[in-house]
Amino acid sequence: MQPEFWYKKWDSNQIGFHQSEANPYLQRYWPELAIAPSARVLVPLCGKSLDLLWLAGQGHQVIGVELAEKAVEEFFSEHQLQPQISEQGAFKVYRSVAFELWCGDFFALTAEDVADCTALYDRAALIALPDAMRQRYAEHLQQLLAPEMKGLVITLDYDQSQIPGPPFAVNDDEAQRLLGQGWQLEKLEERDILDESPKFLQGGVEWLVERVYRVSSR
Repeated sequence: MQPEFWYKKWDSNQIGFHQSEANPYLQRYWPELAIAPSARVLVPLCGKSLDLLWLAGQGHQVIGVELAEKAVEEFFSEHQLQPQISEQGAFKVYRSVAFELWCGDFFALTAEDVADCTALYDRAALIALPDAMRQRYAEHLQQLLAPEMKGLVITLDYDQSQIPGPPFAVNDDEAQRLLGQGWQLEKLEERDILDESPKFLQGGVEWLVERVYRVSSR
């Protein structure tokens, strides 16, 4: 997918993927991971998610990566935060209190940029990418993070032929193939959420399953 696709989404406020509260799976399962409050958490394709605030509220330093600068600017303005802005490699980095939001192409991120990140939270990154990009994303993600890593990954699964993405369908086999090469995956929850998803109901989708995975290094 081209960057212009996401720029257009943000410019036209077509951001149905943005949730009005912190994700309930995050709140339910993150404490079970026993991640130290001092850990730095990588959040790929973070948008202006309220999950960033929730993670910071647990004591974490949060590193989000987002392509659309409008999303980054809105995160700081909506929460009355005054960021310091600097250029770092291919990124414009916004820093304030517990947050670093790196504005730019996720694939330009290096292991040195996130060398001290030991935790991962992916609610909307893997499912935001078409099939051709997911393998590349998974490989890059595993190259970035510290050997001792823990985190959560949330996926969405449905009959992709019934409605186009994003979000894209990622079934359990694909999640295991993409992320299980270098990490351990444990499925924590699987739930049909079709009745809660008007877009998919209206699009004729017959089932819609959300899955939550605990990921950790081997």
